[in-house]
Parts: sequence; structure tokens; C-alpha cells
Amino acid sequence: MLGAGGERMKICVYGPGAIGGHLAARLAQGAAVSGAEVSVVAHGATLAAIRDRGLIVRVADGDIRCRPRAAERAEELGPQDAVVVTTKVPALPGVAAGIGPLLREDTTVAFVVNGIPWWYFDRDPSPSGGPHDGRRVPEADPGDAMRRAVGVARTLGGVIYSASNVAEPGVIEVSSRTSKLILGEPDGTRSDRAIALAAAFKAGGLPCSVSPDIRTEMWGKLLNNLSNGPVCLLTRRHMQATFADPVVREAALRAVHEGLAIAAAHGRPVPGDPADRINLSAGLAHKPSILQDLEAGRPMEIDSLFAAPLRLAREAGVPTPMLSLLAALAMQAAEGAGLYPAGG
Repeated sequence: MLGAGGERMKICVYGPGAIGGHLAARLAQGAAVSGAEVSVVAHGATLAAIRDRGLIVRVADGDIRCRPRAAERAEELGPQDAVVVTTKVPALPGVAAGIGPLLREDTTVAFVVNGIPWWYFDRDPSPSGGPHDGRRVPEADPGDAMRRAVGVARTLGGVIYSASNVAEPGVIEVSSRTSKLILGEPDGTRSDRAIALAAAFKAGGLPCSVSPDIRTEMWGKLLNNLSNGPVCLLTRRHMQATFADPVVREAALRAVHEGLAIAAAHGRPVPGDPADRINLSAGLAHKPSILQDLEAGRPMEIDSLFAAPLRLAREAGVPTPMLSLLAALAMQAAEGAGLYPAGG
């Protein structure tokens, strides 16, 4: 797999935490096949651990061990063919400030993040997309920092299904039996750049597809965040224990139905049985990422996960009594822990 100038394709993962570490390890594991040159931008204890002993990712069929090139500053790595941004949304302003040295005009930047993405209303090929083209999602990109730093032309969307957590710096545990990554162009085309990046992940054993409708895929993942995240945040327990209570399970199911209504009102009906979605979550002894953030004292993704979808609900006239209650309680929990600014 060749990048610019016929050289090896250079791919950098920006933020090798639970998801980023897993993705970087998959890319590195497949490098012998794909020919990719893999690096990461990391900080603090994570950077020190990767430099000292590499990345260790514990998956169902064994450990993945690799030593990607690790740097604290993007200028240490130079321009890349592709950058995969996996930080939490509150960290994106910092990414915007530091990502510049990784970018050429034709560098692909895949955002594998939760919630409504900052580019959601850009290059939308659906009939409802035209009137809203270029509309902002301020909850995901305050002050247009990412829009200015990266731009829509470089951007790919990404959705990841992988129940992961950081066991210790540089060590990732993946509790789901299978994981998958979905990439997609905002305009719905099946581009060469998306196919090439997907191939690099598949070479490392990670199922990765290119979707012609990445926004619907995002709503599908967001339904999990909307139903699992708030209730587990309130119980402080993993999904299996939380959903063992039928009352909590019913509340989460109502949240899924409301989320489906929001998605459909914005032209993105999500297929599947809502109960099946809850049943799948109920089988996992895994803490959602927002609960992991609370327990680790990290800034929490309240705005992109809850505030943005609820704003879209209000704009479409979709009633959301359960989601509004759960989001308000999640917001208070985050404020009480000092991980979200009081008043939003």
C-alpha cells in the first residue's frame, strides 16, 4: 500500500487511548501486509509506556504487541497520508491546535469519535442535506477550531464498535468478542482513500467496511451511547449489572425509541429491533466510555453525546421525555464531579 510519492503509506493515530490504542495496534499488526508505516501522537504516561515497551492490546484471540513510532508533538512525525483521530470530543480543540504538521493538502483525516460530529451537515448527499450544507455543530467544534485546522475536504467519518478500556498506560483490554470499524465519506461516495484506509485495518485483522451512508451508521452507534451511557453513569456499574434491573432496562429501551425518532426526523432511519440493541448491551460486563471518563477524572462528552442530539430533537419537534431526563441527570453527575462546566 503506497502513499504519496510511491512510498509506504504513513498513518498516524492521534490519541492512542482505549479505542486509538486498539486501532493503532491493528494497523501495526497488518503493516507486514499493508506496508503501512504506523505512528501515534500521545502524551504523559501513555507516551512513556509506548516508548518503553510498546502497545499491548488484549483481544479475545490473544495479545497484540507492537511498537509504533510514538511522538508528543506532530512535528516529530511530519506529514502523513492518513491521520485517525480517536480522542474524546472535549480534547478536539487541542488536536486542532497540534495536528497541522501532520497534514498535507491531500492528507485523509478520519474522525472515529462518538456523538454528532462537527462535519455532520457538510457534503450531505441526501435530499435534506442541501438546505443545511455547512451548518455548524457547535457542541462538537467550539469556535470552528477543527473546521479551520483540518477542513471538510480532508475529512472521513468513522464509527467503531469495540468495548475497550485502558487497563494501564499502553495496555488496552478489549472485552467484546468481535469489533468492527466503519468508515465513510460525508458525500456518500466510495472513495479510493476510504478503501485504502479500510484495507490497512483489515490487514491487521479488524473488520472494516466503507459505508455509503456514514450518518446513519453514526446514529446507530449513538443510540447505544444514549441508552447505555446515562444509566450506567448513574448506577456506576457495567452494562450487564445495570440492565439486570427490568425497570432500568425499560427506561433504556424508551431512550432508544426516542433516539430512533430523532434520527428518522432528520432523514436517517436506523434499522433493527430496539430490544435487540438493549439485549446485546445487557450481555456485556463493560462500562461505557462516559463512565470510564467519570471514574478516571477526564472531561466528559456531555455536549456531543447528549446536548447535540437533544437540540436536533427540539428543532424537529420530536418529544424526548426519557432522554431529556437521563441527559439532565448525566449532566448533573458530570458537573458534580467537576468534569463538565456548571450550566453547560
